[in-house]
Amino acid sequence: MFAACADPASLEGLVWMMCYLTSGKHLMFYMSFGTVLLVLAATAPLALGFGYGAAMAARSSAAPLRWFGHGYISMVRGVPDIIFFLFVPIALDQGIEYLLSRAVCDPSVPVRQGSDFIVCAAAKVPAVTAAPWVHNAYAIFLAVIAFAIVFGAFAGNVLYGAMKAVPRAQLETAEAYGMSRAQINRRVLVPQMWTYALPGLSNLWMLLIKATPLLFILGVQDIVYWARELGGSKSHHYDYPHPDWRLYYFTGLLVFYLLMTMLSERVLDRLRARLSRGQATLAGEQMRKALA
Repeated sequence: MFAACADPASLEGLVWMMCYLTSGKHLMFYMSFGTVLLVLAATAPLALGFGYGAAMAARSSAAPLRWFGHGYISMVRGVPDIIFFLFVPIALDQGIEYLLSRAVCDPSVPVRQGSDFIVCAAAKVPAVTAAPWVHNAYAIFLAVIAFAIVFGAFAGNVLYGAMKAVPRAQLETAEAYGMSRAQINRRVLVPQMWTYALPGLSNLWMLLIKATPLLFILGVQDIVYWARELGGSKSHHYDYPHPDWRLYYFTGLLVFYLLMTMLSERVLDRLRARLSRGQATLAGEQMRKALA
């Protein structure tokens, strides 16, 4: 990284530590924090979209949609998360490659050969010759989909309960004014449900933050991967010039997640106060009494 680091044998003390912490692998480690934030930023709105769709489907007057909404919520919530985190990327990856193989490969050659899933090189996603960052980006994409499906089901359950918590009298009043079902949902139900849904969604956000270390088992080079790789006294290929430092690296991850939690709590508290303003809820009543 620096010219002074060109000869490792001549380094010692703070200079050695500076050169060590600015090595290429450590730069990858620092960039992996951005990977975690990217996954959170991409997963949260996608999971919320899945959850909203599932909640609205569960409230639908059409039986097939209602069955689908309840089935999705119940099935994902009833199966251990780790199974979906492992199943979805594999199933989605093989599904994409299967469809691509039918278009670019010889369709007479089966992709299932015994217990193996084999497609031609042209159907590989990403391509075998693709740059390493492309493979990592593809792994992140699959991980985001898996996280969104799992947390979308929990979000759907929270939103469904929040919709049922909105006073029925308000919906009946809107019906009396001649509003259609879509207008009631858009103007009355959805704006008010967020107050009831926010506590549950806040818990889901915290759980999503805590679940990001699972990126490691999905093949993503995240902060846990690099902390274990750099903190150990040796890697798969060579020894590091230090003893086992995993305690220090994982302590750094502990501080990172605690800071993320503290920041999230502050943002969520402000959002909760904003949504409760003027609402006919306990929090809204407390705010009105405080202003009186």
